[in-house]
Amino acid sequence: MLTEGQNVPDTRSETTRRVLSTKDEVRSAMVEVARLANRSITIMTLDLETNLYDHPHFLDAVKYLCLSRSYARIRELITNPRRTLRDANRFVYLGRRLSSFIEFRNIHETYASHREAFMIADEAAIVFRSEADRWDAIADTHEPTMARHYLNIFDEIWAVSPSSHEFRHLRL
Repeated sequence: MLTEGQNVPDTRSETTRRVLSTKDEVRSAMVEVARLANRSITIMTLDLETNLYDHPHFLDAVKYLCLSRSYARIRELITNPRRTLRDANRFVYLGRRLSSFIEFRNIHETYASHREAFMIADEAAIVFRSEADRWDAIADTHEPTMARHYLNIFDEIWAVSPSSHEFRHLRL
């Protein structure tokens, strides 16, 4: 029984949701979420933005996941692969080297109107931008409901999207 003046212990978990508005904040959140992954990273993007996916800390987190977990899986849906190929993104090069872990697909034309961009780690952590061409985002290191919602959308698109042969044969 609590006596007068004693506080009831707070058993709720601390919120991890953050609202982001700059490129640096989004990149930092992407690195944080990638480092949390133990099994999988799922990415939907317009063009593998060099500012995010070509960053050394992000690449190190992905490489660590792939090399430390034989069952790791990285899936990437890309709306505009031409720009990615033109920019010679190092994430594409890493995907070629670790092709048993990393797979790229071009978003099927039926779903090309999707403007959001997101990254999900292990069905729990997420960085989400409702407009892929803006830096306004939400990041949460433990939001399984939201992560599963966008993972279901991703899986639906993934199932009908063709493998991206351009990324497998890229010469950097």
